[in-house]
Amino acid sequence: MISTFVLIGLFGFLYCENNFIVVTRIAVESERLPDAFDGYRIVHLSDLHNKEFGRDQQHLVAIIEGQKPDLIAITGDIIDSRRYNTEPVLELVRRCTQIAPTYFVTGNHEWRLKKLEVLKELLEENGVHILQDAYAAITKGEDEIYVVGIDDPASENPAYYAGASTAERKIIKALEGIEKTGAFKILLAHRPEMFSLYSSYQFDVILSGHAHGGQVRLPFIGGLVAPGQGLFPKYTAGKYEKGDSVMIVSRGLGNSIFPQRLFNRPEVVVITLKKA
Repeated sequence: MISTFVLIGLFGFLYCENNFIVVTRIAVESERLPDAFDGYRIVHLSDLHNKEFGRDQQHLVAIIEGQKPDLIAITGDIIDSRRYNTEPVLELVRRCTQIAPTYFVTGNHEWRLKKLEVLKELLEENGVHILQDAYAAITKGEDEIYVVGIDDPASENPAYYAGASTAERKIIKALEGIEKTGAFKILLAHRPEMFSLYSSYQFDVILSGHAHGGQVRLPFIGGLVAPGQGLFPKYTAGKYEKGDSVMIVSRGLGNSIFPQRLFNRPEVVVITLKKA
């Protein structure tokens, strides 16, 4: 009898770890932020990997809608290359684009899938703005900020890893046309391990995912393992600072190779920009 209760309790715990979403709120202050964007709110999603949160993604969408975002940023791996299924993805983006302008950059799984053109067409048909080594100007009144997005370096090496030199070429290409000196720039880039590179280009805010929070999070240690960073990775969740740049890493929503999260529930990140 006791063992039955233990098994039921264990199953319930593991289910909650994979399915009960946490909302993490992070404020970013900057003197460079234009006045009109003081209080601007971004919902950051990453690494869905086809995961479903209720029928028609109703649980996830209700959380997003409740944050009243001005913009929604999705930083890659919205789909899983091992389990191609676009319906959970489309259920989410159809609703997201009705809530706020939605911007997307690719992760490594989109490139490994080899069906990216089909996926892009589906996303764009549903109103998603795809940033492939490009930028978008966001205006409020007479003020303006830029959202810059780069393709994952796996675009040149779908087998998995491509170095920082590839990412740097993409950043340079994406910044072409931004002529305003000191413009406030937000970078969407899937991989957080390249933070030093991103900060060297003086992005004010960087939004990344990819690390899945380290998959298993240990007290006083943090994440256990992350792709591109190995054991005890440095960048797995939350807010990091280097120079004048702030990077925010989402723990993500779904799973890929390893099917279970531990002490690392799915996450929706809400970033509020504040004028310092």
